[in-house]
Amino acid sequence: MNISVENIDKVNAVMTAVVEPADYTEKYEKAIKDAKKKMNMPGFRPGMVPVGLIKKQFGVSILADEVNKILQEGLFGYIRENKINMLGEPLPTEENNQVELKEGESFTFKFELAIAPEFEVSLTKKDKIDYYNVDVNDQMVENQVDMYRQRGGKYEQVDSYEDNDMVKGIVTELDVENPVKAEDVVMLPKYFKNDDQKKLFDGVKVNDIVTFNPSVAYDNNEAELTSLLKVAKEDALNHKGEFNFQITEITRFVPGPLNQELFDMVFPGGEVKTEADFRAKVKELIAGQFKKDSDYKFLLDTRKYITEKVGKLEFPEEKLRKILLANTNNDEEKVNAQFDKSIEELTWHLIKEKLVEQNEIKVEDEDVKNMAKEVTRMQFAQYGMLNIPDEYLENSVKEMMKKRETVDNLIDRCIEVKLGQALKEKVTLKESTVSAEDFNKMFEA
Repeated sequence: MNISVENIDKVNAVMTAVVEPADYTEKYEKAIKDAKKKMNMPGFRPGMVPVGLIKKQFGVSILADEVNKILQEGLFGYIRENKINMLGEPLPTEENNQVELKEGESFTFKFELAIAPEFEVSLTKKDKIDYYNVDVNDQMVENQVDMYRQRGGKYEQVDSYEDNDMVKGIVTELDVENPVKAEDVVMLPKYFKNDDQKKLFDGVKVNDIVTFNPSVAYDNNEAELTSLLKVAKEDALNHKGEFNFQITEITRFVPGPLNQELFDMVFPGGEVKTEADFRAKVKELIAGQFKKDSDYKFLLDTRKYITEKVGKLEFPEEKLRKILLANTNNDEEKVNAQFDKSIEELTWHLIKEKLVEQNEIKVEDEDVKNMAKEVTRMQFAQYGMLNIPDEYLENSVKEMMKKRETVDNLIDRCIEVKLGQALKEKVTLKESTVSAEDFNKMFEA
């Protein structure tokens, strides 16, 4: 097969492929013989249909299949061998629709190519990029310690009320002819909408009777009143007066103790022996997580910096629109709405490819597996589960590695982490320390 490429301009080209009889005859005849073996046709025994009849009825479609296979293999082989930096796939021209397939003849096909723009990219110590270190303060550590203690905590019955306690009792409506009365009513006064109503419960004890107004306490919230008074929803707002609440129980959640059991649960191995060591390890854990977030922010800032440094690239926009239309079932409105964003993402993709090549970034199987383990750990850490058994991690990795899309995403994450580390060594970091609150705001823009 004879293939040639004619450059129209820097980002547009036409590829011409001429398929000769010598390219397809042997494969075509073999396909006909294979069809003969499987062919069932009235009047003929299986496998005995004449070749001439097969060619007459099915020859064109069989020939088309074989020519298409040859084209696919030939085109992409040529592109690889000649290192054509192409965007998307070759787009067949309208001329191809006029090609009439006949055995023994040559066929000429033309394809439009969208060529990636040429550009240079480099980073040196002259390039200065922000890097944010997040200050892990004592309150953040205390909040995390409290979260760990919650997991080992328990509910206890107490005699007097404090903020955040749960009260249980009998509620009775006052000054009406047919009062509402409900037993085993449970409330959390802390969540009242009205501060004056909250204060009525300060310091109350079991068996005390508190006079309060549920309608005011819950700001006429129909759902809350329905649940509290145990009345029909449509009747809830008809009870706007005062009620007595006789307290039968007060329940308080008591966090678990800061003891060796907790230390070992969070940090197995027995290295942590004291509260001070425990808080220090917790602080280190929080700082480690923020370090990953800081690296991610650095990569985002580097992307913005280097994209501006490279400048606007020239793209074959007409062809790219055709490619996007083909990928969105010709949804022109969607393509138009997302086109600028697509160009932005494509620009970064090309820049990133060059940076990966320049820095010789390589991802091994072990990198992907380790990333899968880290992703699994992070998912469970959101629910306070830090110590996932190795066996479970291995099983999780095996499941993740079965899905091609998941593996591709893991590879991309590995590349970004390694690229970020490499670029940090290339540039000058403008380091600064910020609060967690200010750091998180940076992602809201």
